[in-house]
Amino acid sequence: MIHSVDELVLYDDVQFTRADWRNRNRIKTRDGLKWLTVPVEVKGKFLQKIRDTRISDKRWSRKHWQTIRHSYSKAPCFKEYQDVFEELYLGLDEEFLSGVNFRFLKVINRVLGIKTRISWSSDYELPEGKNERLISICREAGAARYLSGPAARAYMDESLFRQEGIEVEWMDYSGYPEYRQMFPPFEHGVTILDLIFNEGPNAKNFMKSF
Repeated sequence: MIHSVDELVLYDDVQFTRADWRNRNRIKTRDGLKWLTVPVEVKGKFLQKIRDTRISDKRWSRKHWQTIRHSYSKAPCFKEYQDVFEELYLGLDEEFLSGVNFRFLKVINRVLGIKTRISWSSDYELPEGKNERLISICREAGAARYLSGPAARAYMDESLFRQEGIEVEWMDYSGYPEYRQMFPPFEHGVTILDLIFNEGPNAKNFMKSF
């Protein structure tokens, strides 16, 4: 999705939701799929914004890396990228979840050769209303096209975007080819690290935007 656009806006001034993908992802292990979750402070903070969500235990990054190294050490391309991601994980000292996600996006984009500009929604003027906020960001960015994840269909009014001369497109996550993956059966819904460690420089061949 990032490689399909000119600018990625990190929309982190909206409410943080639990049991979502914002602070967790899945890896393949010999024993099946495993969730890796970044621990965050949520008690009594039901309405907190993503950008205000703090890390609750900074030991998470070392634990995650140990698990990843154990699961992927024998992957075909792990050694080629081991130093890059070890430095990332062990060098993380971010206080907020948004900072963690930003660091990961920058490194993964560099590994894949993605040069899309990354900005923050807080860089833009944000009026009230879900549709109005997105339209305002598009206008300020000079966008003629807005690419969205399919979950937003539940609240987005495409006619409002069309009135502003903005075309709405929806990301399609179906139809991706399978790649050589450890611990069958094949599973698409895992971290991009799985693709990188298994296919290395060939990872782009399994991504629609390349």
